[in-house]
Amino acid sequence: MNPRPWWRKLGHGSLLVLATVYCLFPIYFMLVQSLKSAHEDVFGNPLIVTSPTFENFAELFEREGEVRGFVGRALRRSYPFLDWLENTIVVFAGSVAVTLVASILAAYAIGRLRPPGFRWWRRIIFATYVIPHTILFVPLYQVVIRLHLDDNLLALLLVYPTLALPFCVWVLSTHFQHFPREVEEAALIEGASRARAFWKIILPMSRPVIVASGIFTLGTIASDFMLASIFLLSGHNQTIPAGLATMEVALDELLAVAGIT
Repeated sequence: MNPRPWWRKLGHGSLLVLATVYCLFPIYFMLVQSLKSAHEDVFGNPLIVTSPTFENFAELFEREGEVRGFVGRALRRSYPFLDWLENTIVVFAGSVAVTLVASILAAYAIGRLRPPGFRWWRRIIFATYVIPHTILFVPLYQVVIRLHLDDNLLALLLVYPTLALPFCVWVLSTHFQHFPREVEEAALIEGASRARAFWKIILPMSRPVIVASGIFTLGTIASDFMLASIFLLSGHNQTIPAGLATMEVALDELLAVAGIT
């Protein structure tokens, strides 16, 4: 096999460098802005921080109601960011756990226990995934109101898993369908039950696919702003994406950037 010419290697490497810079530049820019003081933000270089400070992060994590200097609340407001962080951890962890448990059980039943000729399930799962959520939003809101879950974190714990569940079931069921049956049959011959074989053999060997499904679920719910901002009305009950939208960006721009970072 002939080695690739140098110009092709150079072009390939240049494209990789450009793609890396394109992806990392927003993160770098937000980090630089979050480490600036108010004076340097106005008069300094927008791409470089000369006197980094953690003042923005310190102010962000202050509890609401604490004294924040002589300018008072008119110019330096306090935000319950710690409450937003706690709510985000609870909602995200619970949603990912519920999604993975439900999708693993459903995918194993579809991919391993389905009868021969059962093919239409893929189309159903794909259809439920691509239906716009705006079509289902009005009846969903009515369900949340009837269950008295408005302004309650349980509303998101019930809704968020539905956003990623169809796709996770689709991916995991394909994995379980192509998982070597000889491995499971060997465990059954050795006396293990189907449940034990699934728990001790199939599940550990499926860890990469499960982790990928968890990352997809986390990315899906972390990018949500609409549901959290509508179902959670109180300031202390917000998640970070919805809570940051309530900040006065015109006066607390650097705090908002620190929160995003």
